Amino acid sequence: MGGGKDKQSGRDRNKKIRTTNTVWRPVSTQATSNEECSVKVTTDELESDAQVQEVHHCTSTRISSAHNVVEVDFTASSSALQDNGEKTVFRGESVVSTEKHSISVEVGASLVRFIRGKGGSTQREIEDEMGVKIIIPSSKEEDSVIIEGISMESISRASEKIHMIIDEAVKSQNLDYSHFISLPLAIHPELVDKLVNFQNSILGISDSCVDEKMNSDSNEDTSENEGEDQKLEKGTDVAVELNVEGDSEQVKVNLTHIPLVSYAPKTSKASTLSDLGIEKSIFIKPETFHLTVLMLKLWNKDRVHAAIEVLQSVSSKVIEALDNRPVSIRLQGLNCMRGSLAKAGVVYAPVEEIGSEGRLLRACQVITDAYTKAGLVLEKDANQKLKLHATVMNARHRKRKNRTRKVQSFDARGIFKQYGSEEWGEYLIREAHLSQRFVFDDNGYYHCCASIPFPETYE
Repeated sequence: MGGGKDKQSGRDRNKKIRTTNTVWRPVSTQATSNEECSVKVTTDELESDAQVQEVHHCTSTRISSAHNVVEVDFTASSSALQDNGEKTVFRGESVVSTEKHSISVEVGASLVRFIRGKGGSTQREIEDEMGVKIIIPSSKEEDSVIIEGISMESISRASEKIHMIIDEAVKSQNLDYSHFISLPLAIHPELVDKLVNFQNSILGISDSCVDEKMNSDSNEDTSENEGEDQKLEKGTDVAVELNVEGDSEQVKVNLTHIPLVSYAPKTSKASTLSDLGIEKSIFIKPETFHLTVLMLKLWNKDRVHAAIEVLQSVSSKVIEALDNRPVSIRLQGLNCMRGSLAKAGVVYAPVEEIGSEGRLLRACQVITDAYTKAGLVLEKDANQKLKLHATVMNARHRKRKNRTRKVQSFDARGIFKQYGSEEWGEYLIREAHLSQRFVFDDNGYYHCCASIPFPETYE
């Protein structure tokens, strides 16, 4: 009996004991080889006294078996896996281990396309040259890319290359401005109404033909095509003489006396506007009317958060620059910023501070200096002299079917003749915004990331 029990115990000792525990992975922007973590690995134990090993210093190891391949992040220390000369076997197979490092590089969602390159060419070039793997996030909201490699040296070189690409992209015109500091004017309903009337008057918006033309996505002058369509649709009464000779199946047509019909060319205000290069898309939307203080390229979330903090931090200094008194402006007439009146690029209403004390410009300079000191302003923008203006028309906003960068100007001579001395009115500047371009709030104005108030009453 005793021998049978001992025999049974021997079989139990040889039986594989399966132990499964959770594998923990570190999340960090540093190389994974420097991160501390605790990983417990599933093992098939050959002896009853084998223990589940605890592993530190996670990197990547590839575990192969006859049935599957599993990749987990860990590196087992020699003392942990070979304590007392015991041999640990994973799923009954040998373990092939290759150390791997990875870092996270914050790029910014708007800059990922520059890292990828056309058809992935830039990404492949970096990978081949540095011997790394670049993992680009699938989500357009993610700001970071992952660089993996077998050495920290190759990863560092790839990271430096990526930062060089980012710097070049930021300084180029290929990356547009994402935010700007604005002084909202659309908060004044009476000014918005004047802008609406200004646009409607020029566009002849009451004319149904013009309205249809302005709502069209096409920017092409279709007056010639419309003339051809008119001929086809209306048609003409033509006298045609048919002669059939004998039993012939053929018919002779006599066209000698067909009257010629001509139509007067179709003209409308829409075609005239098109000839002048004027269409609805080049007008500023009245609900976004504003003064621009500073343009910014904030290509990742950290820079946006930093920009928010900068604006909020200078609130008291701005009020001090305004002498803690309200400031108002007067908009009068029109002016052309780029090109001539016959070939205009930007038409704006000049801004004049009421009282001519220069308080508004001083307040704007406080804001600009703070952003420059924080490293959030491009050098070329920091050195520009501020000229406050209220843009009413901009040729760059023109909708175009093709992707050409060439800006089509417009003839503004008629506009200046009618509105060159327009009195737009006087308006209080109530606040400054960190505004996000191409994104709008419920009121139609640019999305406000942060704002600071201006004095509205005398104290």
